Amino acid sequence: MGRTILYLVTVVLVASPALAQAPSAIPVFQITPVQSTIKFEVAASVAIEGTFDKWEAALTFTSPEAESAVFDVKIYADSVDTGSSIKNNKLESADFFDVQNNPYITFRSTKVVQTGANMFELDGNFSIRGVTRPEHLMLTISGKGTGSGTIKGTMAFDRKDYGMNSGIPFIRIANRVQVTVSLLGKRVAGPPVVFKQ
Repeated sequence: MGRTILYLVTVVLVASPALAQAPSAIPVFQITPVQSTIKFEVAASVAIEGTFDKWEAALTFTSPEAESAVFDVKIYADSVDTGSSIKNNKLESADFFDVQNNPYITFRSTKVVQTGANMFELDGNFSIRGVTRPEHLMLTISGKGTGSGTIKGTMAFDRKDYGMNSGIPFIRIANRVQVTVSLLGKRVAGPPVVFKQ
């Protein structure tokens, strides 16, 4: 790998102060960082895919109802790892992530809707290189009712909507970017989350 560091911050789905102060009637979750990932891929003549090695996430509830959740993710854009220093440097440049002026890529949900027994659609605000637009994150959960499990999700966006209009020399690159998250977590306090039947 171009970058050998696998720096995953300790990702707690509720920040420590919130964990200490959370009412007993509110579910509190914690994630296992070494078994959680945020990845991306872009269709191109030469494969462009990779991970972000540094990020933070928070999942908070205002009640036990699943649809009361708010999901936040903050990615450190300069932690991108494609396995190629040339690709990493290009993605970090002003043509793409512009990490010097915009160090974070963020998503914050504004609405959570349960669309199936284990499926959710999250409307939210996605920000990259200083541009914020509404996007949709589709989530599937497993381990419902056990107190632990996985949260897997995908979100696709058009890079040109965020000002990433440049190409990469000698590589044909599509406009559509797909981001996938895979989080392994467990409930550490509070009641079980209540899902629709």
